[in-house]
Amino acid sequence: MAETITASKSTPVARLKDLYNTKVAKELQTELGLANPNQVPKLEKIVLNVGLGKAKDDKKIMEVATNTLRKITGQQPVETVAKNSIAGFKLREGNKIGLKLTLRDERMYEFMDRLLNIVMPRLRDFHGVSAKAFDKSGNYSLGMVDQSVFPELTFEETTNPHGIQVVFVIKCQEPAHSRALLEKLGMPFEKEKK
Repeated sequence: MAETITASKSTPVARLKDLYNTKVAKELQTELGLANPNQVPKLEKIVLNVGLGKAKDDKKIMEVATNTLRKITGQQPVETVAKNSIAGFKLREGNKIGLKLTLRDERMYEFMDRLLNIVMPRLRDFHGVSAKAFDKSGNYSLGMVDQSVFPELTFEETTNPHGIQVVFVIKCQEPAHSRALLEKLGMPFEKEKK
């Protein structure tokens, strides 16, 4: 009987995902003293938000922000709309006021890798990210004032600056565990001043 050899089509695994699976998870389990490997903190998803209050007056801003998120993540963002009318902000219910996008699995790890190793070193006067941006669940929020630091964007695409909020949703037992995970993955926390 002749055996047929089939070529397996394996997709390349993201560098940070491979690092987590082979090294980081085991190290965290021993360092944190966790008995069960399922208790090890794990990055579940990365959520990107762009608030565009000015978009109700200028439709071009929404197109620029959509293009930005599409280029830096490889995914199409979803438009968010106002739930309430607020006269003080000249805002009506149903106005488009922002964009959101959720990254999971391979794209999540690839985006995080690019953010930590390419984007953050390009920031001017960067001394590390704040260690105070954890919530009670252990999720970490990071805000960027300008999108021009992303190398995927051309100069023309950065003429209308807008901020981006990046939220790292982490499955963990306590916030200290999620900080340990982010440090192992390479998040540059600022040095604590004495």
